[in-house]
Amino acid sequence: MTVAIATSPTYTSFSEVFPLKILELNLMCFQLVPEVEKKDGNRLSYHFSQKLPETVVIWHKSYFWVLAAHHRVLPSKEELQEALKIIQNEVEDFKEYLFCLQLVSHFQPTHLIYSRLAIQVLNKTKFASPIAFSENGIIVKREPDFWSETLELTDDVKAAITLTICSSIMFRDTLADFYEKHPQRQNPEQFLIGLNVQEKERGNNATIVNIIGNIGEHREELLAKATGLTSKQALQDAPDEQPIVAIQFGKDTRHFYYAMAALRPCVTSATANLLGVEYGKLLKAAKITHQDRIQLLTSYKTTAKEALAVYGMQLELSINSRDYPNIFWEHPVKLEDTRLLFGNGITVNRTEVLKGLSKGGVYRRHVQFQDKSKVIQIAALKLCDVTVSSFIEQLTQRLAKYGFKSEVITKKSLSVKNLTKTESRVAVEKAVHELVEIPHDIVLAFLPESDRHADDTDEGSFYHQIYSLLLRRQIASQIIYEDTLSNSESYQYILNQVIPGIIAKLGNLPFVLAEPLEAADYFIGLDISRISKKRQAGTRNACASVRLYGRQGEFVRYRLEDDLIDGEIIPPKLLERLLPATELANKTVLIYRDGAFVGKEADYLAHRAKAIGAKFILVECKKSGVPRLYNIKQKAVTAPSQGLALCLSSCEAILVTTKVPDTIGLARPIRLTVREQGHQVSIESVLETTLKLTLLHHGALKEPRLPMPLYGSDRMAYLRLQGIRPSVMEGDRQFWL
Repeated sequence: MTVAIATSPTYTSFSEVFPLKILELNLMCFQLVPEVEKKDGNRLSYHFSQKLPETVVIWHKSYFWVLAAHHRVLPSKEELQEALKIIQNEVEDFKEYLFCLQLVSHFQPTHLIYSRLAIQVLNKTKFASPIAFSENGIIVKREPDFWSETLELTDDVKAAITLTICSSIMFRDTLADFYEKHPQRQNPEQFLIGLNVQEKERGNNATIVNIIGNIGEHREELLAKATGLTSKQALQDAPDEQPIVAIQFGKDTRHFYYAMAALRPCVTSATANLLGVEYGKLLKAAKITHQDRIQLLTSYKTTAKEALAVYGMQLELSINSRDYPNIFWEHPVKLEDTRLLFGNGITVNRTEVLKGLSKGGVYRRHVQFQDKSKVIQIAALKLCDVTVSSFIEQLTQRLAKYGFKSEVITKKSLSVKNLTKTESRVAVEKAVHELVEIPHDIVLAFLPESDRHADDTDEGSFYHQIYSLLLRRQIASQIIYEDTLSNSESYQYILNQVIPGIIAKLGNLPFVLAEPLEAADYFIGLDISRISKKRQAGTRNACASVRLYGRQGEFVRYRLEDDLIDGEIIPPKLLERLLPATELANKTVLIYRDGAFVGKEADYLAHRAKAIGAKFILVECKKSGVPRLYNIKQKAVTAPSQGLALCLSSCEAILVTTKVPDTIGLARPIRLTVREQGHQVSIESVLETTLKLTLLHHGALKEPRLPMPLYGSDRMAYLRLQGIRPSVMEGDRQFWL
């Protein structure tokens, strides 16, 4: 693997990835007949780990791997069978199985198996978790988080783990306490269903999906099925009249029944006020300084090292650019020096977007604005008390500076203070309909601050009401909250952010990369986003969109699919419509998947590419489960430089795409993986392409974390699932900005 080196005697980088040195393991392997699938294998291995003292068990590709502490004798076949029998008696799903347990005499563990066994050891280890904030029963704890990794070094593959720190915002009391104090206690469905909760015993998060009778009716039946001590105790102690809640874990569609004392509410922006704490204060407490982060990391590493040593594993120094210089990569040119192309052939650095717009105008005018005498018709709809005339005047002046004439032809004020929510929404609907009867290109809507958090209410926010009504009529909108305009001195800053977005929403292309990307002819983002059904079991899913970008990162068009689909897999027939052969045949196309390619998606795409004579580069882009990277400058730990990457292998890398101020926190990298089914390119090429595609955000001056083909997919899916979408399923205006 050939990569640029990001180190010098005074400037090094390191990561939260720690290699494992495997010493002498007390290891065995067995399998069950009939074989179990991955989901059941993982569940069974968890229960085996709980039943067998000083022993951990994992399932991997049909086999169970058993690792015991070095001073313990490995469990015998009889001991394993007895543990299995107990598990089957306790866990309802396995009661009907007739398993035959067979020991495997010859086995060859992989580095991934070593790594996963290490994680199971850490799962059974107690770490000190300091409390950083406490108020009204809500605490912010610093906790360790860890997961398995493998590293492809020059002459070897190594097992490794990521060890990192996260801040957990927790409610000290139980869901039962929350329920008893809630003002809507008489209507528990209204505030419990859809509520995110955490299981006290194992710390797993879930969602309440239903309420099933009360404890008095089902106590004995539930006690007979309960496996955890906390659950059993909660069932025994709960009053007869307390409701039983049905919860659902992640993608698992099964329901599990709990007494409320075995759960605690998750603290979110929606529940913080109910619990008596400002959510903003909690978010601030969740931030960890670099110094604290390193001190905690050192402490957790010491604990992890001691725990792993008992099982014959040694935790080594974290991967750093001093010891492993060849796997750190940094973009050879500072990202801010990347040249962007504007109108009239003007090029400037990325940091000079406004200068580029002033000197050259936009790179490409939409067909409706190619005639420069065309005037942008603006309407202003005001639902708050703030004075907006000065802001609007400066907005039109700024548009003129960038080559667009504009005129405010309609101004409408609407007071909703003394109206009910229903009355006010009717008034807004009527006002918008009056506006759309007059030809406008864009509506500026000024909303009260109280509307910011109204999306979760039954009626929804004015923001989405106005946005939806206008989008269906293909009229652009720009929403501005009144508190944003409270200080007139900040107008210029606000305009710097919103004007390029307004221009882009009208179909113009403010700027592109001055130099074409070499990796592919087209760049595409694929995504499925899920949303929970409120007050109903299950989830519903939507394929968010496909957006097509050209070699200079120029946005070509979007395409939406109207089908709501179940599950995570994008069906082949949908992929066929999203990736038309007429356009992509004989082209090289880099396809970003938000998250992992699921099921046989990658195989199907590879077959389709071959069938149409194209080359599809298949790249997974993951936002969670990604270790942090750090720099060291003059012996002090600092934030990672934008564009720093750690190559875990020749097809997988961790990439820092954003620059985050120290006061905000530490940059969260993304994980990029090139799938083997697609056309192969170097990981360095994917890193450079991804970084440059983050420079093309027209809705803000700051670069997003994701490349533009993926950026905004979540928002598009969210809008789609709220019933908000344009009247046409394909277009060339960036309405999601």
